[in-house]
Amino acid sequence: MPRISEIRNVRFDGVNNPYVPPKQLAIAPKLKLHREATQNIDPVTYEVVRHNLWNVNEEHGATIQRISGSPVAMYALDLNPSILTEDAEFVYFGPYMQYMSGVTDTQVKWILEHRSDNPGIRPGDMFLANDPWVGAAHQMDVMLIAPVFHGDELFCWITNCLHQYDIGGITPGSFCPAAENAFEEGILIPPVKVVENDTVRRDIEELYLRSSRKPSLVQLDFHAQLAGNMTAKTRIHGLIERYGAATVKGVMKRIIDNAESAFLKKLEQIPDGKWSDRTYVEACRPGDRRTHRVMITLEKRGNNLIFDNDGTADQDGAMNATYSGWRGSVMVAINELLAWDQYFAVGGALRHIEFDPTPGTLNCANFPASVSTAPTQAMEISLYPAYNVISKMLYTVPEFRADIMGIGGTSQWPTTIFRGIDQWGERYGYLLIDPIGGAIGAFAQGDGINTGGQSRTPIGQLPNVEHNEQNFPLLVLYRKELPDSGGAGRFRGGLSAETCFIPHNTKEIVQDTLSSGNATPTSTGMMAGYPSTTNAYAFVRDSDIFERLKQGRMIEDISEVKGREEHLELRQENFVQKPADVYAVRWSGGGGFGDPMRREPALVQHDLEHYNITPEAARGIYGAVLDANGQVDAAATERNREAVRAGRVARLKGARAAVKAAGAVIAHATDNLQVRRNGHAPHWACAHCATDLGPLSANYKDGCLREDAPVSASNPLVGEPRRFVDDDVAFRRFYCPGCGSEIENEIAVTRDEPLHDIVLKV
Repeated sequence: MPRISEIRNVRFDGVNNPYVPPKQLAIAPKLKLHREATQNIDPVTYEVVRHNLWNVNEEHGATIQRISGSPVAMYALDLNPSILTEDAEFVYFGPYMQYMSGVTDTQVKWILEHRSDNPGIRPGDMFLANDPWVGAAHQMDVMLIAPVFHGDELFCWITNCLHQYDIGGITPGSFCPAAENAFEEGILIPPVKVVENDTVRRDIEELYLRSSRKPSLVQLDFHAQLAGNMTAKTRIHGLIERYGAATVKGVMKRIIDNAESAFLKKLEQIPDGKWSDRTYVEACRPGDRRTHRVMITLEKRGNNLIFDNDGTADQDGAMNATYSGWRGSVMVAINELLAWDQYFAVGGALRHIEFDPTPGTLNCANFPASVSTAPTQAMEISLYPAYNVISKMLYTVPEFRADIMGIGGTSQWPTTIFRGIDQWGERYGYLLIDPIGGAIGAFAQGDGINTGGQSRTPIGQLPNVEHNEQNFPLLVLYRKELPDSGGAGRFRGGLSAETCFIPHNTKEIVQDTLSSGNATPTSTGMMAGYPSTTNAYAFVRDSDIFERLKQGRMIEDISEVKGREEHLELRQENFVQKPADVYAVRWSGGGGFGDPMRREPALVQHDLEHYNITPEAARGIYGAVLDANGQVDAAATERNREAVRAGRVARLKGARAAVKAAGAVIAHATDNLQVRRNGHAPHWACAHCATDLGPLSANYKDGCLREDAPVSASNPLVGEPRRFVDDDVAFRRFYCPGCGSEIENEIAVTRDEPLHDIVLKV
C-alpha cells in the first residue's frame, strides 16, 4: 500500500483519495492575493495588533458559543475559530476543540485550488463544508469559511467549525456506530458557496438542512457560525482601517515567522532520532471482537519533524478517520508540547513538519469508509500517543522536560448515545458530554490533574449535573471521581470519574454504546509509568432504586443496587433503559510517569489520605508498607522496594551476567534510560545503576529482563480483556538485569514483538 509521500501528485477526486495540499497551490489567475506586508513594525504596534488579532479570534469563538442553542457548544465547547493568511498559513486558532482547526488549512487550500475559478472567491462569500476527505474531523463538524478582502485582493481567511446536532445518517445525532460506509452516515458537503454578497443562499441552506432530524437547531448553529464570521470580519476590517493593510499583514507574517524561529531553536537542541508508540482499539463494528493496532512514529531529522502511522491496521467498520482527522489530531499535541509558548500560533512550526501516513489505514481511510465516529475513536487514538512520542523526544533536553505531559483521560471516549421522547414530549437524540471531564496525564515533574478536562480542549469544562437534567430526560444518581483510576507512576496520572443515571419524566431511553479502550488500556504510561483505568459501562435492569429513593438512601456506586446485571457490548445498539434501570459509564484517566516504585513515600501517603489510591494499590503497585494505622512507613517501604527489585533479578535473570557500562553519559533518553560511551560505541544503560543494556543500534528492551503479566496488573480497575476481545493481551514489564528497576512497560497483543520505541543518533 503506498504512503502519501509516494502519491504527492494525487488530488482529491471525490471518490477514493485523501486530499493532501501541495506545496504550490494552483490558484486561478483572476484571484488576486494581498501580499504587501510591512517589514519594519515598531514593537508597540506589533504587540497591540498581535493581541488584537488574538482577541478577534477569541470573540469569534465566544459569539458562536453564546448564540448556538446546542449543549455541545455551551458545555463541550466542540467548536473552534481560526485566522489564516491569504495563502492558508495559520495565524491563530482557538483554545476550544483544537483538532477542529487542525484541519482548517487543508479546507482553505482546497477552496483556493478548486473554487477560485468556478464559482470564484469574492468579497462577501462564505463556503460551507463538512467533507472529511477535504478537511473535516467527521461529517458533524461543519465548517464555515470566509475570505476577507481588502479592495479587490484576498487579504486573509476567517473560519470556524462547530459540531452540529444532527446532519442525517442512520442514527439520530449522526454518530453511526454500525455504519459500514459513508453512504450510511450524514450528508457529505465539499466546500460550497452558501453565502454570496453577504447574503445566505437559501437554496444551499435548505439543501444542507434537509438531511437533519433537527433542522431548526442545526439552522441556529449555522447562524451562530455566520455571526461569528461576520463579527471577526468586521474586527479585521477595523484593524486594517486603523493600522493599514500592510501593517496588519506584516504582523500576521511576523507572528508566523517568530513561531518558526522559536520552533527551530528547540529543534537545534534535540538530537536526531525516531520515537514510536503503539496502542490498540477494539470493536470496529457490532459483534467485532478483534484488536486493531495503531502506530505513530516521530522522526526528527535536522530542522524537520516527520510523523507517520506505518504499521497501523487497515480501515475497517465505523471507527475510521481520514488523513485530515489524523493530521488535525497530531497537531493538537504539537501545539501543546512544542508550540505552547506561541499561544496557539502553529503556522511557523508547520513549515518544518511533514505528515506522512499510509492511505487505507484506520486513521487515513480511503473513501467511502465510515468516519462519523472518528473523533471518539480513530482521532483520539491518533492524538494521545503523540504526547508520548513528542515527550520522549523532549526528554533528551533537560530544559524541555518541564513541557512533557502524559496521555490524558478519554483517550477513547466511552460514548453514550441516547434518544427518544424528552421531558417536553419532543423527539431528541444526543450523547452524554460528561466524559469531557477527562483527566490530565502525569508530568515529568508532578502529578496529573484529577478530572482536569481534556488537553485538546483547554478551556472545556464538565457540564453541571443540573444542566444534564435540564437538557435531557434523566436523573443523575451520582457523579464521582474514582480512586486508582489514574495511572500509577513516580508521578501519578489524574483520576477520572463515573456518571450514573436513570430515565426521568420519560417512559424510556433508547441507547447505543460506542467505545473502545474497554479491553486494552489506551491511556498508557510513559517511561515505566502505568496506564490508567479502561472505559467501562455498567447496566442493572429492574433495580430497587425507587425503593431506595423512597427511603432516602442514595447510592454511591451502581454495585449497591439490586437487580439484574446486564453486560453491555462496545457497539451495542438500541437497548432500552426503563425508569428502574440504572446505567453508569466510566471513562479513562491519565497515564502515569516513571516507575511507581520510585514515588516518594510522602506522596503515596498523600494519595491515601485524599482517596486518590486504595491501600491495596499502595502495597501492590507502589511497594508501600503500611503500619497498623494505615500510615506509610517510609523506611520499611524503601526496604521493601529494594527486596522487590532484587526478587525480580533473582526470578528472571538465570545465568545471565549484568555488565556495567563504564563510559561517560552522553545522553538521557528517558527517566530510566541513558546512553553511555562504551569504548568507541554508544550503549544503552540503566539510569539507576549503569548496567549495560546493549548497543545503541539495538532495542534496549532486548537487554532487559522481561516479565509478562495480565493486563489487570497494570491498574486495579482494569478487568479481563476477553470480556470484549478474543486476542490475548499482556502487560509487559522490562527490568534492569543489574538492579531490577523497571525501565519501561507496554500493553501489547501477545503476537506483537516488543516495540522498538527509541532510536537515537548521538
